[in-house]
Amino acid sequence: MPDDLSTLRARYDAVVVGGGHNGLTAAAYLARAGRSVLVLERLDHVGGAAVSERPFPGVDARLSRYSYLVSLLPRQIVEELALPITLRRRRYSSYTPVGDGGLLVDTASAEATRASFPSAAEHDAWQRFYAMTGEVARRVAPTLTSPLLSRDEFRSLVGSGEAWTALFERPVGSVVRSTFEDDVVRGVVATDALIGTFAAVDEPSLRQNRCFLYHVIGNGTGDWDVPVGGMGVVSGALRDAAVAAGAVIVTGATVTAIDPASGEVAFTSRDGASRAVGAGHVLAGCAPSTLAGLLGTNPAESPEGAQLKLNLLLTRLPRLRSDVDPAAAFSGTFHVNESLTQLETAYAQAAGGAVPELPPCEIYCHSLTDPSILGPSLREAGAHTITLFGLHLPARLFRSDNDGAREAAVKATLASLNSVLAEPIEDCLALDADGRPCLDARTPVDLEASVGLPGGHIFHRDLSWPFAESPDEVGRWGVETEHPRVLLCGAGARRGGGVSGIPGRAAAMAVLGV
Repeated sequence: MPDDLSTLRARYDAVVVGGGHNGLTAAAYLARAGRSVLVLERLDHVGGAAVSERPFPGVDARLSRYSYLVSLLPRQIVEELALPITLRRRRYSSYTPVGDGGLLVDTASAEATRASFPSAAEHDAWQRFYAMTGEVARRVAPTLTSPLLSRDEFRSLVGSGEAWTALFERPVGSVVRSTFEDDVVRGVVATDALIGTFAAVDEPSLRQNRCFLYHVIGNGTGDWDVPVGGMGVVSGALRDAAVAAGAVIVTGATVTAIDPASGEVAFTSRDGASRAVGAGHVLAGCAPSTLAGLLGTNPAESPEGAQLKLNLLLTRLPRLRSDVDPAAAFSGTFHVNESLTQLETAYAQAAGGAVPELPPCEIYCHSLTDPSILGPSLREAGAHTITLFGLHLPARLFRSDNDGAREAAVKATLASLNSVLAEPIEDCLALDADGRPCLDARTPVDLEASVGLPGGHIFHRDLSWPFAESPDEVGRWGVETEHPRVLLCGAGARRGGGVSGIPGRAAAMAVLGV
């Protein structure tokens, strides 16, 4: 990354706005194809929300501070860019405390999983449902790195009319009620429709269904894997691939305007000077609403995120009420107060303007699968990291008083977690060098300020279906805008969403005319 801005060209084949993982993916593909590429990043580092940081002073723990697991990153992209990353599979899919027992989904033991379900019939329904989603994933995942299919083509590819109706036409809430009898099992399934999406499970728009779909189709399996070394390793590998191919990355560069006709990109550099470069194409790794502002138009939408992210460092794992090994329970997704009824209650309370009384959330322990993110002394002492993702905490609750609302949301969320443990999580918290508990909290408003996510929306805006919804989109890449020179390459593109690199690759393919 050059410090001497005088070495920059007056014009590049492509200027990428934003050095998040998608922007870096686009830069790597274009540079490898021989195009001149400039990446402009507002922060002093690249990676966007896919970074590893040490949030606790004096503590040798490098956490995936924002995004934390990987499912949608296609193996195709890893292979095409020769990314030296390792994604580790988790044996335990999930654990859900229920009274003094719990629902444990063990991918290595069908018998143990069946025994934890409330009935054999409920487990059979679970097996049938996820066999259906698994078959859909196997069929449609390969299309995510190809030009867009029409809706009819995509439906034909799905094949099963039952699967199409369940995933693409009926609200998730209706589907889980008709498929399962148990309220907890219903909720465990439905949570995948609500991660990063503030919606009722029965919402007619089906934006919750789109969220669910992206959570179950990654790489044809829907598995959510642990990035060894933390999420920063993924972005670091993409940065290295882009730079090795000749892309130029400038940090501390705040883009202020884009001329869609000429391709000129104006930005303010780290030294406060106003500068501009020309571009054959401008690839926007920022949110669509942010891009609209840079183009001088009014955003068509105001995205709103709806989550609380907590990072914790523990001296040990907390005790459970059941006899399940905490190492098994916390290595997968640990569901907290996420029955269907609890999800609906929390949504209603948040929609009414209040922090939910019992916020649903889910957690997992990265260090159980990958202890490399901890320093030697922490590993030897038995310390562990906890990542908590709280649902139904929309940005509107934090707008007027972010600090006060954050404190209230953290207090309610920890109380929610403690309600299913055998001891308070606070008793297990490590202390940083200043004697403060190792707890890092991020609201949607914090995400907006720190990593530029409008409204704190982790997907930049509501997810879209992964197929063309108008005739002119068929055969295109889902990144095009009304301006031929300007393309989306971030999570807000069609087939965007979580850490995937798919929009970045799609934008590069559109530029290259593939």
